[in-house]
Amino acid sequence: MTQRAKIDTGGARTGTTGPPVVHRPAGLTSAEVAERVARGEVNDVPVRSSRSTTEIVRANVFTRFNAIIGVLWVIMLFVAPIQDSLFGFVIVANTGIGIVQELRAKKTLDGLAVIGEAKPTVRRDGTAAEISTSDIVLGDLIELGPGDKVVVDGEVAEADSLEIDESLLTGEADPVVKKPGDRMMSGSFVVAGGGAFTATKVGREAYAAQLAEEASRFTLVHSELRTGISTILKYVTWMMIPTAIGLVVSQLVVKDDNVKDAVARTVGGIVPMIPEGLVLLTSVAFAIGVIRLGRKQCLVQELPAIEGLARVDVVCLDKTGTLTEGGMDVTALRTLNGADETYVRKVLGALGESDPRPNASLQAIIEAYPETVEWRCTESLPFSSARKYSGASFSEGDGENSTWLLGAPDVLLKAGDPVLPEIDHLNEDGLRVLLLARTAHELDSPDLTAGAHPTALVVLEQRLRPDAADTLAYFADQNVATKVISGDNAVSVGAVAGKLNMAGAQNTVDARRLPTDQEEMAKVLDENAVFGRVTPQQKRDMVAALQSHGHTVAMTGDGVNDVLALKDADIGVSMGSGSEATRAVAQIVLLNNSFATLPSVVAEGRRVIGNITRVATLFLTKTVYSVLLAVLVVCSQVEYPFLPRHLTLLSTLTIGIPAFFLALAPNKERAKPNFVRRVMRYAIPGGVVAGAATFTTYLLARHHYTGEDALAAETSAATLTLFLVSLWVLAIIARPYTWWRLTLVAAMAAAFLLVLAVPWLQDFFALKLVGVTMPWTAVAVAAAGAAVLELAWRWVDRRFPA
Repeated sequence: MTQRAKIDTGGARTGTTGPPVVHRPAGLTSAEVAERVARGEVNDVPVRSSRSTTEIVRANVFTRFNAIIGVLWVIMLFVAPIQDSLFGFVIVANTGIGIVQELRAKKTLDGLAVIGEAKPTVRRDGTAAEISTSDIVLGDLIELGPGDKVVVDGEVAEADSLEIDESLLTGEADPVVKKPGDRMMSGSFVVAGGGAFTATKVGREAYAAQLAEEASRFTLVHSELRTGISTILKYVTWMMIPTAIGLVVSQLVVKDDNVKDAVARTVGGIVPMIPEGLVLLTSVAFAIGVIRLGRKQCLVQELPAIEGLARVDVVCLDKTGTLTEGGMDVTALRTLNGADETYVRKVLGALGESDPRPNASLQAIIEAYPETVEWRCTESLPFSSARKYSGASFSEGDGENSTWLLGAPDVLLKAGDPVLPEIDHLNEDGLRVLLLARTAHELDSPDLTAGAHPTALVVLEQRLRPDAADTLAYFADQNVATKVISGDNAVSVGAVAGKLNMAGAQNTVDARRLPTDQEEMAKVLDENAVFGRVTPQQKRDMVAALQSHGHTVAMTGDGVNDVLALKDADIGVSMGSGSEATRAVAQIVLLNNSFATLPSVVAEGRRVIGNITRVATLFLTKTVYSVLLAVLVVCSQVEYPFLPRHLTLLSTLTIGIPAFFLALAPNKERAKPNFVRRVMRYAIPGGVVAGAATFTTYLLARHHYTGEDALAAETSAATLTLFLVSLWVLAIIARPYTWWRLTLVAAMAAAFLLVLAVPWLQDFFALKLVGVTMPWTAVAVAAAGAAVLELAWRWVDRRFPA
């Protein structure tokens, strides 16, 4: 049954269509508020957008690998020169960088969260004012309107056709009509009507509020990227343990006369197995992404949303507020069936005054027809996205009573009505058309629209966003399908999309004719781009249908009718000017209300994912060759060729410094799934080739050199091979080349040559090439390794495509 408000006309004022003068609770007094604050009855649940400083420091410092490296560092400080302990200082610097960048991201997010925070309207001392959610006290009287979120638990005090959606809490899709005395649950939102409720539970007692806080908290988890890295690190740990034990035992046996040197070389074998900088660079890349987007007034409420939007292949757009600006202008009034235009203007003015919370369409009518008439509103029916119309009943002052409906013509009229063709022509021009119709039925009648008498057409022009066309073109260029899903007339929506040169704008579908079967619906969605007359529940079903076909779906919107779809989409994007409910469930909020910000979010996500995939390959190549070298050393029962200082130098030049630049560089490559597989298919052959080439040079050097300083010469030759092969891995990872990437690779090569050329650096890093034969042999082995790498990676591309 249609729900409406019945208004008692007793004592009503004349000369206005507004509601009658009735006693309204004044809310708490200032003294009562102060008393409750003193008792601690305040809504003190902190709505945080980011982790606390303590959590950030703890997450960066107390890690599994930091613990391992910390213990090894302390050991090395006692048994070896300071240059063999450099890896520890690198870890301290890395941890510091990670903390600083996350704190910068936290500052950015917290600042944006304050801007985007919902500010409920609270009535105190008889005056309504917006206050912060955290300032609400027990017993406060909180006013509600369409789109407002219920921020604390309470009890309804006033209700004017108040309809509440509790689906996010109960799963029940149908709105619930609330009356005075009914319970209100925090986390629900208003879909129609208005009213006020008294806060009965605040702070920690409002359980649903705690759930909402937890759900919207900034997080670093639940992303394919971080889950993949965690999986990799788990396997690395399991590989490290037996390998490290074998290395310790073998080196103590081989170097039984020099325990300190054995320990140093053992540590030198264990440390490079740990991809210690990988987690750091992932956090830094995400944090810098948050900072960059923050400068564009984009609030990322859940960090993986940056990554998620980069994986999106379908973007569902709500027309109003996304492709068009929120405001509208009345461009024409066309009377029907001989209606008097002056009288119609009075009706429209009365309808405007009867709604205390007009939507964008009604606001345009109010501005165009400000006529004040001596009519009294006796019943009202607020607009609902599910109904597609609103209504009101009036006592016109001359003994005449009338009931009027204002809404979608094709909903209020029967198919085949002679008025509809004229409306279709207007819709084809992208105009929005509302029908004013008189009905003989009561507003609570189930047959309310039956026999509605068309009286006038109100033609509204929507203001196109100036940046919408460029944004749609960007998505088309990036092979991201766009679907316009709107509650407006399909032809009108298609015309708007056509003006913006959207691909497929000519393929319009009336959602009332969509199949209910998910598979059939998914097929229609794949084949078409513009959908009109979509109900809120259908929006949700359409998102699910697209997901069932393997699509990663982003949903944008700003109205209360978008909430369910935003919640179910892989990524929900809300406009900053949208309703409190939409901002609460969205992962990304565009505080500047600019649809044009979305490409920046996509670009940041692609930069993060593409670059972390690159640098992860570098780090894990090192892990693979370190484990392989350790296994070969244990099996051969020879001394481990490297001291920690050697691998610190190699890691810095071939991984650490390059990875930092590569992780933060621009990258427009579309994100692909299966992160672990994509990384390991390159890291394993790269690591195997690097380890095999290095061990080959080491064995050749052991046969070539003799004497007291033979081990130092053997180490230098093996280091040269490992550096050159690792540099070639870097050169492959850096493709496609740009001037700065070539410069980066060349600079790393020059830095290593500098170490080999400067005497004090030679001594510091214990690197000195002896003779001519073995160094050139090392170069030859490295060249062969590079050739094998090229062949292996090309074979991998064909055999295991990403």
